[in-house]
Formats: sequence, C-alpha cells, structure tokens
Amino acid sequence: MIQKKTTGLIFIWTRQQAPHIYTPMKIAEKHRAARQHILETARPLIGQRGFSAVGLAQILDVAGIPKGSFYHYFESKEAFGEELLRTYIEEYLIKMNDILDNGEGNAAQRITRYCQFWRDTHIDGQIGNKCLIVKLAAEVSDLSERMRTILEIGTRSVIERIARVIAAGQEEGSIGNTQPAPMLAAVLYQLWLGSTLMVKITHSSPPFDHAWEASRRLLEI
Repeated sequence: MIQKKTTGLIFIWTRQQAPHIYTPMKIAEKHRAARQHILETARPLIGQRGFSAVGLAQILDVAGIPKGSFYHYFESKEAFGEELLRTYIEEYLIKMNDILDNGEGNAAQRITRYCQFWRDTHIDGQIGNKCLIVKLAAEVSDLSERMRTILEIGTRSVIERIARVIAAGQEEGSIGNTQPAPMLAAVLYQLWLGSTLMVKITHSSPPFDHAWEASRRLLEI
C-alpha cells in the first residue's frame, strides 16, 4: 500500500486498486463516528460495572477498536467519562421533552407518564438505557470535579424541566400543591433518585410503588 499526501488530501492505493481520496472533512467524520461508537458500546458495560472497574482495554474490546488506540479518540479516561455523561444527559433530556413537553394530556398526566417512564426504564429496560446518573454519581463525583460538574448541570436541567410542568399544572389546576414549583420539582427528583437506589439494593420494585404514592401526595394529584 502506498500513501501520498498533498495539500488537504490523502491518497491511499494499492497496485490493484485506484486511489481512495480522503479529505480532511471525511477523516474528521470517521473520527467522530468512531468516538460515538466507542461511547455507545461502552455505556452498557459501564452502566453494569461502574466507571473505575472498566479498563481501557475492555472499552476498546467491546467497541471492536484496535488496542492501544484509545488516546487517538480521547485524551484521557476522564475526558471519555465526561463525554459519556454529556451525551447520556443530552439524550435523556430529549426523552424528557418528548414526555413532558410534547406529550398529550394535562400536566399531572405528563408527570405521571414521566414517573412511569422512570420506573419502566429501571425495572424492564436494558442496562444501557438505565440511568447513568444513578449508577455513577457517587463514584465519579469523588474522582473527577469535571465529571461532577457535568452531573450537577445535567440534574439541574432535569429539575428545571420538571418544574416547568409543575408550574403549568398549578396554573391549570391539575396539580393541587401551590408551593414553589422549583422546590417541588427538586423534591420529586430526589425522591425518585432515592427510590432507584433502594430498588438496586433490594432487587425489588416496591420502592417505586412507595415513590409514586409519595409523589401523588406531594403534588396533590
């Protein structure tokens, strides 16, 4: 195989083949696609085992990427963890928007669907779909300030979205509790985070039943 570089182009060919032309844009696209593939394939593994317990070789192996090439895509494991959390939170917020902002029904019904989505994700969902915030928060918050900051910003965004729906429900009358919506949203989110930890500890679903009953009483729906 022969490689030849010219300004802005890379030609690769063999004796039997015509040259393949890779522009810098195509190379960048392949690089981004490989990064995304690593993140997507590593998420279930880390969701199951945690961040520290998974080594770089395992991350590359599950992605089918040659060993030793990790630093071609991420400058460090911490940088990989930051991007993993960032992309997870972005995707989660899109799902939240579909349920809370784009769904049918009044605010109380949309909050109910969100709680059901949370329950279904952790009871019946695949490991890769389960909440990385629940799985990694305690672990990485002590390991990396940058990862902790991403988690803090992400959870704040989640609570803000819940608060908007609660405020709408208070205005329309489907949510009876008239205390400040941001406070109610924070309590609701913390309630479900705690119940998820108890589900993991007990390997049973009653903590979600208790969380839902407490949520109904909290919001007066």
